[in-house]
Amino acid sequence: MKQVDLKKALNNINIQADWVGLREVKETTTYRVIRDLNPESNHTSTDHGIMAEVLVNGQFGYFAINNISYESIKYAVEKAYVQALSASKYSVFSFDESVRPKSVGSYESPYKVKDIPLDHLMHTLIESNHKLRDSNKIVSAISMARLVDMDMRFVSTNGSDFNQSFMYVGPGYRAIAQDGNIVQSRSYMDQCMQAGMEVFEESRVLDKCQSICKEAIELLGAEECPTENMDLVLHSDQMLLQIHESIGHALEVDRILGDERNYAGWSFVNLEDFGNLKYGSDIMNITFDPTIPEEFASYGFDDSGMEAKKEFIIKDGVLLRGLGGLESQQRSNIEGVANFRACSWNRAPIDRMANLNLEPGDSNFNEIISSVEKGIYMQTNRSWSIDDFRNKFQFGCEYAQLIENGKLTKTVRNPNYRAVSTPFWNSLKMVGNKSTFDVYGTPYCGKGEPNQGVRVGHASPTCLFENIEIFGGA
Repeated sequence: MKQVDLKKALNNINIQADWVGLREVKETTTYRVIRDLNPESNHTSTDHGIMAEVLVNGQFGYFAINNISYESIKYAVEKAYVQALSASKYSVFSFDESVRPKSVGSYESPYKVKDIPLDHLMHTLIESNHKLRDSNKIVSAISMARLVDMDMRFVSTNGSDFNQSFMYVGPGYRAIAQDGNIVQSRSYMDQCMQAGMEVFEESRVLDKCQSICKEAIELLGAEECPTENMDLVLHSDQMLLQIHESIGHALEVDRILGDERNYAGWSFVNLEDFGNLKYGSDIMNITFDPTIPEEFASYGFDDSGMEAKKEFIIKDGVLLRGLGGLESQQRSNIEGVANFRACSWNRAPIDRMANLNLEPGDSNFNEIISSVEKGIYMQTNRSWSIDDFRNKFQFGCEYAQLIENGKLTKTVRNPNYRAVSTPFWNSLKMVGNKSTFDVYGTPYCGKGEPNQGVRVGHASPTCLFENIEIFGGA
């Protein structure tokens, strides 16, 4: 990203603005897919552009360009200036420069292996597809790799100058099994992280795919999940979605303020709930944590320039902070975090989840299972539904085992559970320790108009919830 010098570009600008910022983003995505032993996708694409932001009379204007030149940047800033000036005549809230703090520094994703030959990667994907299809009961299998190199640079007239380099890796494997009218699936699809090509070490990939195939076939002969209230143990890979939907979206401050009501809904949480609402049981501790190096949404600064630091969102079950960047913090007078983010160079930043994690507790997996007289252990999300206020929900999982008298017993298929957000989290009885703690991520969290699909990370241990409504059915 040396085509233009952003600092020089700023010096070429002569407008009467309170603040000007330039955010340059270049993203190269490589996507490889093998479906049923046949190549389905094999391409690399690059997206590169600059967003100009201008603060005038308390309002921000934005204008994005993908023609990278000094003349284009000057044009973009002038357009953003006109937009901000026009918006200031109809101001609902007036911002000041404090929502764009001066920040200087850098961030780089961790990795062990930067590159491997793409033919080696394709070989691993093909071999993994063979493992996934290691039975005539497997009717379809997919192996995929999504690799993203992203570089961003941010400069502003109040002295911000930081760059961030990210390496995102997203493997995915799925096997679909069929026996008559019974169809079941097992997958490993939400393992996106910041890492290198070491994620595709062949022996590890093949072992995982062999297990996926085995469990998909096992589900064909399993009994239907029973329908009754019982204790529920959730694997950390299902906790990913549970945290995302019933905590993350509910606590985005711009949503609470009503910004998303036309598109993604509101929230059951109110501004007066911060510092007061007993969101969950005493052992529930949720953090915004950009400091876990391999987690998908780790970074040094958000897109306002706010430095990212670990903060407790919910501590000992009590709601403390919102998922709101500096603009939402100024509007709401609620403490927030550095989560003002855009999905690309051609989008304005908004409040987004980033790394939202449940902190580990004290119990190992065996202690959790042995404490349950009658319950069910569920893994890997298959379906979800939650209302516009992020309150009432029901989730389905791919794989489950009954727990009887403190032991895992038979496998059941089509497991589902339903509840309401705060009663559910207040039923949290045991939280797994670090041995049950895993890191996950998804690139597809959608929000905003126009839509922005942003990268989100979640990490969690295995958890036990008391007396939850469980039911079967596809």
